[in-house]
Amino acid sequence: MSTQGLFCEDLSSAFQPQIGRILVTGASGYIGGRLVPELMARGYQVRIMVRAPSPEYALRWPGAEIVVADALNKGQLLKALEGIDTAYYLLHSLLLGPKEFEGVDLKAAKNFSQAAEERNIKRIIYLGGLGDIRVSLSSHLRSRIEIAEQLRSGKTPVTILRAAIIIGSGSASYEIVYHLIKKLPVIFLPEWSKSRCQPIAVRDVIKYLVGVLETPLTANKSFDIGGRDVLTYERMLKLMAITLNKKVVFLPSFFSNISLYSYIASFFTPVPAPIIQCLMEGLRNEVVCQETSIEEYLQFTPISYKEAVVRAISRGEQDIVATRWSDAYPPAHELAIKLHEVVDKIAYKKVARLTTKKEAKSLFQSICRIGGKEGWFHTNWLWRIRGILDTSVGGVGTARGRKSQTRLEINDVIDFWRVEDLQPNKRLILRAEMKIPGKAWLEFNINEVEGARKLSVTAYYDTETLAGRLYWFLCYPFHLFIFDDLIKVIEKRS
Repeated sequence: MSTQGLFCEDLSSAFQPQIGRILVTGASGYIGGRLVPELMARGYQVRIMVRAPSPEYALRWPGAEIVVADALNKGQLLKALEGIDTAYYLLHSLLLGPKEFEGVDLKAAKNFSQAAEERNIKRIIYLGGLGDIRVSLSSHLRSRIEIAEQLRSGKTPVTILRAAIIIGSGSASYEIVYHLIKKLPVIFLPEWSKSRCQPIAVRDVIKYLVGVLETPLTANKSFDIGGRDVLTYERMLKLMAITLNKKVVFLPSFFSNISLYSYIASFFTPVPAPIIQCLMEGLRNEVVCQETSIEEYLQFTPISYKEAVVRAISRGEQDIVATRWSDAYPPAHELAIKLHEVVDKIAYKKVARLTTKKEAKSLFQSICRIGGKEGWFHTNWLWRIRGILDTSVGGVGTARGRKSQTRLEINDVIDFWRVEDLQPNKRLILRAEMKIPGKAWLEFNINEVEGARKLSVTAYYDTETLAGRLYWFLCYPFHLFIFDDLIKVIEKRS
């Protein structure tokens, strides 16, 4: 396995051959997706726990064992934990929004603690949130602390790492700050922007997660982990502006309603309002490391906030973002109904097709560049309006963009779509994740026909409600030219 882009090559700890198979939960998420290759590169046997099977996982991590399990199902957890030495607990339900995640998180943690105890797991390693337990915390931070206590209530030794906001290419916190500075000439700063925070780079989080695994003395201990700097959120915004060489006017604001701030910010960042609100609620609290005992076990100096930002910007510009917050949003997207499961029952569809002499590879490359920064090649204003409407009702909108503008994999996000299936030079299926009264897909196909290629795009729409039927008929006039124009431009650009 290539070590390019790995973070732990200079870690003071070393591979521990006595450690048996390791389970990584949340491997399809932002942190888990970066931890798995680090562990495999160091020689560990890794089992990945996911909620639904996907060919993408085997391609992404060849050599890793894949197990399907839901933390809310104890029976499935017992199966996932069979034969495991150490388990990383990287699950959370933050993406459900501020009203729902606490109860779900606690139930999952309780199940995991009990299953780990029954399977005689040697250790659980948990990444939680930083916050002073002596003060009133946001629901997000309070939930993270309660999960840590729930995991520690069992007999399995637990190592707890507590971090503030994580800065790295593709992290939600980074993208919120980056896009606010990039897009707004004036930013109003409420009182809670004066709260202090100790942000940490994603590379340092991964180092700590691997380092405590390789340091047995960290078992049954809790550590605060943070970056080199303690900053106010106001200062973080200003440093981002300096780094981007962007002139932004910062003005004080006496209005501090977090729900409204989150809603407004969702129009200027790729991150949906529910996630922004959960993160912003934590801004009322000071999240600074209270102790530094982790330094006794792992000797390395975390990088500064500015260096973390520069690295994140650089990886974005080079189009080499490894994982992104959108990989796991919306919640349970991997459990969504697939097109092949309902295609014979779908009543509504629109097909556009043409025949061309161009090669299948060239056509497919053109198809795979839709969305993101390049837009949808034609009638982009209509796609943007649809995205704004979706954002206004709490949907993902089109601002999510893409993780990579040049590569596509199954489960990747393209604006308000997600890649459901991908067969190189033959087919691409996108599943809609915007808020609609039904289910929708786009299918691009390339077929060989008598020495030429038939290129087609089919819009599928499945609904059982009156509102859903009305939605289809209202949109149908736009479909008449949107998809015909789209397929013509795809062929032209190939």
